[in-house]
Amino acid sequence: MITVALQGAEFFARHGFYPAEQVLGGKFMVDASVGFIPVGELNEDNLANTVNYEQLYAIIELQMQQPKKLIETLAQAIIDEIKAQHPDIETITVVIKKLNPPMKGKVAYSSVSITYNKPGNGI
Repeated sequence: MITVALQGAEFFARHGFYPAEQVLGGKFMVDASVGFIPVGELNEDNLANTVNYEQLYAIIELQMQQPKKLIETLAQAIIDEIKAQHPDIETITVVIKKLNPPMKGKVAYSSVSITYNKPGNGI
């Protein structure tokens, strides 16, 4: 199995449970990794034999533009769209970090991590 990943993709977005978070917005960091079995030989040096991480970024970017109250919902939406566009992917992990969440004290980030394993893949 091969893993393709993006680490630390940064976005400004309007996700949050409280109305002020949705109005003011905030900074988020997203990590995403996908595991798959290549459809062709990697020594062919062909992009069609792997998962294009630019497409992965585009999926994340689009979902980040659609405000959600919960980052759990956002992470699941990213996973669902990756599955829709790449049905052969075996595993997907998405981590979303909300930087400097509104708390009484200083908090670097809050985070959510969701992992999807394709049914029947033995993982």
